Order: sequence, then structure tokens, then C-alpha cells
Amino acid sequence: MKNNISVFLVAGNRLLREALARLLAKKGDVDVCGVSPFVPEILSSIAMLDADVLVLDALTVQLSDYALISEIVSKAPNIKVILIDMDDNSEVFIKCVRAGAVGYLLKDASAADVMSAVRLVGQGQAVCPSQLCMSLFRTVTRQWTSFPSARIKIELGLTRRQQQLIPLIAQGLTNKEIANHLHISEQTVKNHIHRMLRRVGASDRLQVIDLTRNQGIYP
Repeated sequence: MKNNISVFLVAGNRLLREALARLLAKKGDVDVCGVSPFVPEILSSIAMLDADVLVLDALTVQLSDYALISEIVSKAPNIKVILIDMDDNSEVFIKCVRAGAVGYLLKDASAADVMSAVRLVGQGQAVCPSQLCMSLFRTVTRQWTSFPSARIKIELGLTRRQQQLIPLIAQGLTNKEIANHLHISEQTVKNHIHRMLRRVGASDRLQVIDLTRNQGIYP
């Protein structure tokens, strides 16, 4: 059973690369399994060595146009990606999080900060600067409120077709009008509404609308 955290380090700056490798190698709970600049074949090397944590510097991230993060996560889903020497930029931060990074350290991070991040991420935690946390929360909130169909599916368990019925029912359309709008038969609409009422425990279609309004899904 592997107890130590295995780390693969990729950095464009040789001085940074060698200094971090020496730092990590001195720690008894960390094994440096690979050190490299950014080269085209780096992806296969990382996946082959089965590292727990991958440390990437800002230069490497920029050279790959952020694609390396998602490619690595796709090819080696168990690896945890930490980015170091990064800018205090919320757009870049969110882009990296979406790509799959779980650690994000700024340019002023110390050697101790890097070591702490490696250990935390290796234990399944995420690391990011406190000043960038708010941008992450705002992005999640914005996505949650911008896609009501996703909320309906999660909170009410409705199918995609049943989700489509909600705003049409809220507009006061009849079954026939809904059928014409969705290009399906009126009987199909009735069947969907019947199943929807049973799923959410409503006695009629108006109660479904009230339920979604109470959940804050639709105004």
C-alpha cells in the first residue's frame, strides 16, 4: 500500500523546477516520481507514472493554453492538479477550476505554501487563495440560477420533457396548445402531466407551478 504522496513536477523555468524538486524530495511523506519541462510527450509520461499529485507552473499552463489540465484529468482521472506561480485573476482561476485543477497558488506563495498544498490535495482537499473563493461561489450561483431545468431535474426529479412543460403550463397554455408547441400529440401531453403530478405529489397542474415557485426555480 502506497503511503507517501507521489508528485510529478512540470515547470518551464529550470531553476524553479530544480528548487521545488529538491524541496519536495526532502520531505519524508513525499516522493518525486518525475520532473520535466513542458514537452509534447509529457502527458503520456505523467499517466504512465501514476502520480497522486501533478504540480504545474503558470508558464506550462499558458503554453498549453490551459488544455493540458483537462487532458491530464481525462487521461489520469485520479491525479490531483496543483497550479503554482499563478496570477490573481478570477477569470483565469475559474477557467482552471473548470478544466480540473484542485489547487491554485499565486506568485507570492512560499515554498511552505506549496508543500502544504501538495499534502492537502493529496489528502483529497482543495486549495485556493481566499480572495478568489468569492468568484467561485458567484460562478456556481450564476450557473445554478441561469439553468432552471437543471434545478428542476435535481430538486423535483422530472424528465427533460416534463421540464419543458413547466414554463408552458405557467403561461396558462392548454394541453392542445402545449402539444402544438412541442409538436407532440395532446394525449402525450396528458400522459406527461399525469406522471409529473404523481412524481411531485401534486393534485393538479397549478400545484406544480406553485411548487416550482416555492423552490425559487421559476418566478
